[in-house]
Amino acid sequence: MMINRRTFSTALLAGAAASLISTRGMAAMMQPAKARNIVLAHGLFADGSCWTEVIARLQAAGFNATAVQNPLTTLPEAVASVQKVLDRQDGPTVLVGHSFSGMLVTEAGVHPKVSALVYVAARAPDADEDYTALAKTYPTPPASAGIVFDGDEGRLSEEAFLRDFAGDLPEAKAKVLYAVQEPFHKALLTGKTTQAAWRSKPSWYAVSTEDRTINPDLERFMAKRMGAKTIELKSSHLSMISHPDEITQMIIEAAGGR
Repeated sequence: MMINRRTFSTALLAGAAASLISTRGMAAMMQPAKARNIVLAHGLFADGSCWTEVIARLQAAGFNATAVQNPLTTLPEAVASVQKVLDRQDGPTVLVGHSFSGMLVTEAGVHPKVSALVYVAARAPDADEDYTALAKTYPTPPASAGIVFDGDEGRLSEEAFLRDFAGDLPEAKAKVLYAVQEPFHKALLTGKTTQAAWRSKPSWYAVSTEDRTINPDLERFMAKRMGAKTIELKSSHLSMISHPDEITQMIIEAAGGR
């Protein structure tokens, strides 16, 4: 059968579209392996204790949960902190990241023990993507104006932390979280991921619709781009604290449970 130029072009475009779907969406549609290990990474303005509400629920459900203490120094060092914890796991592992640590999930998630990825109001860059440039295509979230620096170390002011980071938490609880805030180094923000684990691993994403730290529409864009199974929560940036049941259930689903 003769194939004219138009038919050939149409077939070529269809093939390209199918290839795009296969690299972006098919990974998210795969059934995750059964996992009993959960590794959780924290982002800026926090430490590993931000996961305590979720950890307690995961442990009650029979999972082995470990919170990474992200050093917040440079991206390679932060990724290495996750990789070390993954190396210690005894089988399939769900890797979970909040906020900035979505960068770590995206990079370290290619680890052979990682069976699924969970992003909680998190960055989800593509390989070699300039996340800062991507974020600038959306309105700047209010929390950005509240970052203060002491030399090379940055942190959120108490006012911005209570209003823009933990806005739906009781003030007393938010103040405790503010007290354990770990400053980040400016060098951390210059790093780029070199690979995108979400292209090869099943992925989940929790969008915080009231987020004042990452623009909710940016979260939706990233979740849709990776083809993640997505939930939306009427929450501040700290949905794992204000909505721990929903976040825990999403992680359990990613672990091959219900």
